[in-house]
Amino acid sequence: MEFKASICIQTERCFYVYFSYLWNVSAVAAAIQKMTRVRVVDNSSLGNTPYHRPPRVIHVYTKNGVGKVGDRVLLAIKGQKKKALIVGHKMPGERMAPRFDSNNVVLIEDNGNPTGTRIKVPVPTHLRKLEGDYSKVLAIANSFV
Repeated sequence: MEFKASICIQTERCFYVYFSYLWNVSAVAAAIQKMTRVRVVDNSSLGNTPYHRPPRVIHVYTKNGVGKVGDRVLLAIKGQKKKALIVGHKMPGERMAPRFDSNNVVLIEDNGNPTGTRIKVPVPTHLRKLEGDYSKVLAIANSFV
């Protein structure tokens, strides 16, 4: 716990120093946001080539800028901008939703079709609620959790 002098008030004979304590009282509430490192888990050519710098999120297509499972993001990967779908993240989410060891994404094209032909990791089952939007992504998944 640190403190610092924020306001000094002088009266006739005394000096009063008011201290404001610097505490972090807000919980971490972000799953995937800007500059988050992610792992591409499909077998697309761009996602499978070894890269010196890991792919990073440069934009999240939600109102509050925080991405959960099923949200679209824009990645910077090997000097290119590519859209992706979040299929797993480290932060514990809603009830009965799995928590993953890494932030997993699947590369998609602008129209929503996946770039690869297989997804190498299990996909959460509650993505099936979004079946109309991403039915082709769910079709290439090997297993569900």
